Order: sequence, then C-alpha cells, then structure tokens
Amino acid sequence: MNELEQVKWKRFWTISGVLIVLMIGFSFLSLNLGIISISPKEVIQTLMQNGTDRQELVLFNFRLPGIILALLIGAGLAVSGAIMQGITQNGLADPGILGINTGAGFAIVLFLFFFQGVIPSSSPLSIFAMPFVALIGALTAAVIIYALAWKKGVTAIRLVLVGIGVNAAFSALLTIMQLKMDPQNYRQVTIWLSGDIWNASWNFVFALLPWMLILIPIAIKKSKSLNVFNLGDDVASGLGIKVEKERGLLLFIAVALAGASVAAGGAIAFLGLVVPHIVRKIVGPMHQYVIPISALLGAVLLMVADIMGSNLLAPSSVPVGIVVSIVSTPYFIYLLMKTK
Repeated sequence: MNELEQVKWKRFWTISGVLIVLMIGFSFLSLNLGIISISPKEVIQTLMQNGTDRQELVLFNFRLPGIILALLIGAGLAVSGAIMQGITQNGLADPGILGINTGAGFAIVLFLFFFQGVIPSSSPLSIFAMPFVALIGALTAAVIIYALAWKKGVTAIRLVLVGIGVNAAFSALLTIMQLKMDPQNYRQVTIWLSGDIWNASWNFVFALLPWMLILIPIAIKKSKSLNVFNLGDDVASGLGIKVEKERGLLLFIAVALAGASVAAGGAIAFLGLVVPHIVRKIVGPMHQYVIPISALLGAVLLMVADIMGSNLLAPSSVPVGIVVSIVSTPYFIYLLMKTK
C-alpha cells in the first residue's frame, strides 16, 4: 500500500469513527427524548436492567426498535442511491426520484388493501412478507423505467425524465387506491407514504435486518466494479468486466435495499440522492470508501431527522420523510442547476 492509499484509509477510518460516535450519541439522545421524559441517568439504569417497568416498556418496546429501524432504513436508502448513481453514472439517480420507492409503496398498499381482512398488518406474517412485496413493486418499477428509457442505450437525462414520469404514474395509482380505503386506513397510508417509521417494533427490525446485513456487504464487495463503471462501458468491457451481468446484479441490490427500506419507512425521498454526493466530497469517488461511509452517514442523518420530526412540534409529530425533504430540497435544486 503506497503513501497516498495509507492517507485515504486513515481518513476513511477517522470519518467512520466520528460517524459511529455520532450514531451512539444521537441514539442516546433519542432514547432520552419523547412525550414520556426519561433522564439520561434513568436511561442508563434502564439499559442496565435497573429501571422501572414503565421505563423498560417505553425504551425497549418503542424507542429502541424505532432507533434501530431509522438506522437500517437510512443506511439502506443511502447505499441504494450510491449504487444507482454509480451504475448509471448519473448524479441525479435516486430510488425516490426515479419512482423505485413509489413502485414499492404501491405494491405494499395493494397488499394491505387486498389482504387487510385476511392478514392483519401488524401480524408477523404480514411484516415479514412486506419486504418481499416491496421488492416486487420496486423491481416492476425498475424494469418499466429501464425499458422506457432504452433507446439504443440508456442516457442519464433520459433515465431521470422517464423515472420522474413513472414516479408520477405510480403516485396517481396510489391516490386511486387510497380513495378506495376507509378513512382510518386512508390516513395511515397517507402518513406512511410521506415517509414515516410506522409501527416500530422488533418484528420490523428482524424483518429488515437480514436484508441490510446481506446486501450492504455484497455492495461493498462489488465496489471495484462500480469504480470501473465510472470509466464507461467500453473501458469496463476491455478490463474484463461482464458489464450487463454486473449492472443487473448491482441494480437488483439497489432496488432490493430501497424496497425493503420502503416497507418499513415509507417513501422517503432525497436521502439516497444527497448522502452519496456529500460522501464523495469528503472521501472522493472510490466506492470502497463511498458505500460504507454512505451507510453510516445515511443512518445518522435519518436518525437526526426522526428526532427532529418527533420532538420539534411535540406532542404532534412530523413524518421523518417530510423533514428529510425540507432539508434536502435546496440541495436537490442546487444539483439540478449544476447539471448540464
């Protein structure tokens, strides 16, 4: 390893350490805040099994699963965005903008609409089935976008424009399905689609965890292929990369991460767009650094957004997706203005 690589690795581990410390710090803050106030000392006592029954109920049954879900969803969406931007060589590629998240959301709403009387939405069977249902919806959206964008190849701007159109179409279908629901389910689905970590429970954590533990390490392992994609398809083929096979596998990983995240957190937009951009400015374009740092930064940012949404207007709460959109929209406009 030469001196330049040693500097990059040192910077990588330093940034990773800072983000992990921030993650632990904000997790502790999130455990402390809420409608039922629990002091830092009581949080520590409860985590050490010395709290009251009420404190243990609040922390272990509600707040801790919500924090872990926010971390997993944030990591999944950020890595999904990093992969999509890598394989399309398009800085505007994001599962939310391209309609992948909306496709996944539409599939879940269909599932809830047709099976809500047969399988309760809070049952373990329904919770563990949702990531697979979301994957079907996300894959369907991805295939439609890719097929419509194909014209002797796929250009970056064509992909984004088709994605925005498909996103609008799925949004219209979602609205039609919502109008067919009873008022209570309509309200729940509306809040969830705006990006909400709904029904935070250990079942959702265990349903989402395997997807992240399997897919994110595979994405890191494939980072060298993503680096080669930046050189163009012809150069990648010349270097021995099976371009279409690698692109298909990476696209599947990105879509699966986005779909699983949507199943637990709704259609959270812009996180997958903004985080990889920030990370590339910090650690450069090499994906062996971009993907793991994106996972950590996405996790931290979504947890911070969740804390803000839950506490700024307490006792009312703002869906985390709306907080992310408010913070990220100016950066998205800035990217559009910079794009030629």
